[in-house]
Amino acid sequence: MRRSKSCFPCARMGTAALPIETPFALPGAIPSWPASDGGFAKGIIDLGGLEVRQVTTFAKVWSTTQGGPDGLGATFFKPSPVPAGFSVLGHYAQPNNRPLFGRVLVGRDASVSTGPGPVLAPPLDYTLVWSSPDGAGFFWLPTAPDGYRAVGAVVTASPAKPSLDEVRCVRADFTDACEDEKPEVWSSGNKDDGFGVTAQRPAARGVDARGVHAGTFLATSKVTPANASTLACLKNNNSGASYTSCMPDLAQVKAALAAYAPQVYVHPNEPYAPSSVPWFFENGAVLYQKGGSGAPTPVAADGSNLPRGGGNDDAYWLDLPADGGERERVKRGDIAGAKAYVQAKPMLGGTATDLVLWFFYPFNGPARAKVGPLTIPLGKIGEHVGDWEHVTLRMSNFSGELVRVYFSQHSAGTWVDASQLEYGGDGNRPVAYASLHGHAFYPRAGTVLQGDTKLGVGIRNDCARGGLMDTGGAAGRCEVVSAEYLGAGAGGVAEPAWLGFERGWGPREEYDIGREINRVARILPRSTRERLAKLVEKLFVGEGPTGPKMHGNWRNDEKEASS
Repeated sequence: MRRSKSCFPCARMGTAALPIETPFALPGAIPSWPASDGGFAKGIIDLGGLEVRQVTTFAKVWSTTQGGPDGLGATFFKPSPVPAGFSVLGHYAQPNNRPLFGRVLVGRDASVSTGPGPVLAPPLDYTLVWSSPDGAGFFWLPTAPDGYRAVGAVVTASPAKPSLDEVRCVRADFTDACEDEKPEVWSSGNKDDGFGVTAQRPAARGVDARGVHAGTFLATSKVTPANASTLACLKNNNSGASYTSCMPDLAQVKAALAAYAPQVYVHPNEPYAPSSVPWFFENGAVLYQKGGSGAPTPVAADGSNLPRGGGNDDAYWLDLPADGGERERVKRGDIAGAKAYVQAKPMLGGTATDLVLWFFYPFNGPARAKVGPLTIPLGKIGEHVGDWEHVTLRMSNFSGELVRVYFSQHSAGTWVDASQLEYGGDGNRPVAYASLHGHAFYPRAGTVLQGDTKLGVGIRNDCARGGLMDTGGAAGRCEVVSAEYLGAGAGGVAEPAWLGFERGWGPREEYDIGREINRVARILPRSTRERLAKLVEKLFVGEGPTGPKMHGNWRNDEKEASS
């Protein structure tokens, strides 16, 4: 869906144009999706009696160029135009430091029974939360009738209360709890009024969670009444197959991967490349059993002789070949045959699809610290057999458009909006960089430090363009290994046997952190060594890595580094 470029003039008088003055569109067209009986990319989703559509064009109401991210301020919009028969649920807010890229839901009552009342109802009144010093921006929270919840705030350009027809409140059974997204969109910076604006998202997010992201924002200040200071998100009330009726079928998933699967660059100095799982098995990976008296068991190429279930109980674990020469060879991986293993799952109440691309490395290399201008190799700290990292593509089920991408970075990661991504040379394919030795993913080349960067102490994550693993397009190096919502029958996905292995993909590694740091960093002051040791203890837990199904994001939303 291309966005209108009529929201702003190209530049403001006497100043350079702000990034937000240019609406964002993906570099290439959204794919023409394979035909399907389902509701994917049909533009409208029925939440069980409340039909919602996604609006991506806006009319500006008020803007400030002070404060906010990068000190560029923020702009506040109302969705426009609104499709006939639909009602606004709340307005949209965005910082000015990036191109305009918003999505707000509008709703229509589609219930077939009266129930406890209509699904949508006008507010009873509005509470003024804050007005701008220039007298051009006024922020209001709707007062919902009993049994209803407000979903979004409203902005006006005059002190007169908005019309009661400006927005609709939503019957409580079609709402769910929401929370603030971080970072804050904008605040006044005035301690006396305490005014701030935060985007809202469902508090519970996972494959079974029903909360729907409406795209609205919450405005609060010190004068906001306690009973008017919270909003709700929407809720998908469908059950059974209807809950995922707007998810892509398998052909559409594969079309999305062809269009959006990332171009992955490993560092030019990376000695430990990714591989396919069968290559790892075929090249000598072995299975150990705790207390076993015999030799380890070679793993079948398809993983069919691996024990399934049991959780990560340390009863079994995988390892590299015992032969020294073969062990070193397998450590280096096989980027030429490496694959991305894809899990497709519903998110945000079935209104979004997450395509999680899992990458396997036979070996994770040692960590390196940066202390001031010095780079200090940390010996064996950080080394372990088997490493799983992932990149997640989030698509809107209204249009099939790529909305944002998650880059896993060790135990957490970062979401990046589509407007902020680097794209490859063939359309809508984002670029991801795997860091040297540790394989964490980042959206840009360069060095990212984990740790106390203000004091100049951190673990290096170096990214640069080296070997290319092209996961999409004609290369087709993505293998869909799980899409539980499609079921196990025709049109579903048969999971490979190795995906059910829940134990360690490498043995548990134990690091004598204090001894190792005293050995490799003995030139540093004692206080600096101690600070570095605490950081290493926090980041390197010494456990053998587990497979994709044992990671929290298999059924839940991604873990963000700031949370």
